[in-house]
Amino acid sequence: MYQVIADEADFIIINKSANVHFHSQDGSAGVVAQAELDLGIKLYSVHRLDTLTSGLLILAKSSAAAAEFTRQFGEHKIQKYYLALAQGKPKKKQGWVIGDMAKSRRSMHKLLRTTVNPAVTQFFSHSIADGLRLYLLKPLSGKTHQLRVALASIGVPILGDALYGGTASDRGYLHAYCLNFNYKNQAYQFSVSPQSGAAFDHDEIAKQLEIWQQPDSLNWPKAK
Repeated sequence: MYQVIADEADFIIINKSANVHFHSQDGSAGVVAQAELDLGIKLYSVHRLDTLTSGLLILAKSSAAAAEFTRQFGEHKIQKYYLALAQGKPKKKQGWVIGDMAKSRRSMHKLLRTTVNPAVTQFFSHSIADGLRLYLLKPLSGKTHQLRVALASIGVPILGDALYGGTASDRGYLHAYCLNFNYKNQAYQFSVSPQSGAAFDHDEIAKQLEIWQQPDSLNWPKAK
């Protein structure tokens, strides 16, 4: 269900498995409730991941720590990076997806042309096989289903994301890959590669991640 990546005085970092609920439902503990049971402490969620999404989550150990992380998320001071795989050719290979979001049918969300309170996502992509591309995504806002809608809007729904039209697969290929933030004057950086999904094992992915990790290889916006 999850792995503990770091256990700090005021928070823990966990790696959530794919297809694990964030919230408890249907009589089964979600990942936060299960971590509380396993560790024997109260934990406070400060951001979330969809059920299909794997990867890094911050869980605070106190309401004060949760308030600080919530403030930082609100001020876009916590940098998040995601990996995704999608089949097909995107409308653009890198750039921005910007637009307001609204609820649609069947628990879906949709991207609008307006920008009153927009979802903002920057992305880069690289072909790793015929008809399959790896995406590195940075959300600059925190809207529900933001990244899933962003890729669907450029014609390449995430592999395995049936809700948004992705090709059927062994999992939804979206992974919270990296977190960067400062807490109590200390800089933290955590990254973890996907632990499941046959398509994530492609040799070209590891090669491309090495390139993307080089200084100045990407033109990410600076933290505010």
